[in-house]
Amino acid sequence: MRRRVLVLFAVAAIGAGLTGCASSDPVVGAEAAGESRTITHAMGSTKVPAHPQRVVVLDSDKIDSALSLGVTPIGAAQAGEVAGWPTYFGADSVAGIKQVGLLTEPDLEAISALQPDLILGSKFRQEKFYDELSAIAPTVFTERVGITWKENFLLDGQALGKEQEAKDLLAAYEKRAKDLGTKIGNPAQRKISIVRFRPTEIRVYGPASFSGLVLGDIGLGRPERQLLADKEDKRFDKVSLERIAELDGDIIFVTAFGEKAAAEQTKVTGGSLWQNLPAVKAGKTYVVADETWMTGIGVTAAGKILDDLEKYVPAA
Repeated sequence: MRRRVLVLFAVAAIGAGLTGCASSDPVVGAEAAGESRTITHAMGSTKVPAHPQRVVVLDSDKIDSALSLGVTPIGAAQAGEVAGWPTYFGADSVAGIKQVGLLTEPDLEAISALQPDLILGSKFRQEKFYDELSAIAPTVFTERVGITWKENFLLDGQALGKEQEAKDLLAAYEKRAKDLGTKIGNPAQRKISIVRFRPTEIRVYGPASFSGLVLGDIGLGRPERQLLADKEDKRFDKVSLERIAELDGDIIFVTAFGEKAAAEQTKVTGGSLWQNLPAVKAGKTYVVADETWMTGIGVTAAGKILDDLEKYVPAA
């Protein structure tokens, strides 16, 4: 509590300083000129700068959203098991991003020190920090993560002042996904398995996961087990070592979340239970990037998944 009070005090001091130099501050000057917009989001309505220049993002999908739209965040939160920023945008695109805590525990002091003019986050992960974040800068939250990735991207685009660009990028992705399904031919007949290793468990990913939604946009089929028909949460389900047969499909795509998970992947996939899967025997298993298939959750990451599918799923 004492730490949060100190943060809010620091924010108030920064705000007072900015007010005193409003004539030289482009953000304050823009708002004074009426160049702001009101965004309706998961936590209510927030007035944001028309063209934010100093953006902090608090989830991996927000990194994808911002960079896809040509905005480099000044700060971002990281997932606990994986250090660094997405590599699929290139090193130069992420070189200047400062870490501001973890997805589930953003560092309020670090965020305040960056003096952002917009913060993008998720109610699902950071709801309890919303008031403190809003005291630092205008804050816009999407409701959930993953299943609503397209709606989230459009809302992020609106908050960033890039609404039309977001619509255009999403439309281009959807057209490409549909065209890929046509190219593959009878995509529903291909049963695609998605397997992810985490440090302490193995998961299969269902139709409501990010990568599962991308497969759905193409029209690709899934093994019966991975439809998760009897589960309320259709994002993923755990699979024990004894039930590895449930991971099989016509083609298996495999990812690992962090170094410990990668070590577990190597151990399991080297064992006889894995090696006896029909897809493994047929040479139809492919290791793909966790940062695109799982944590990217954005339009550029989705495009990278399409790249993999175009490469590994042959036409009928």
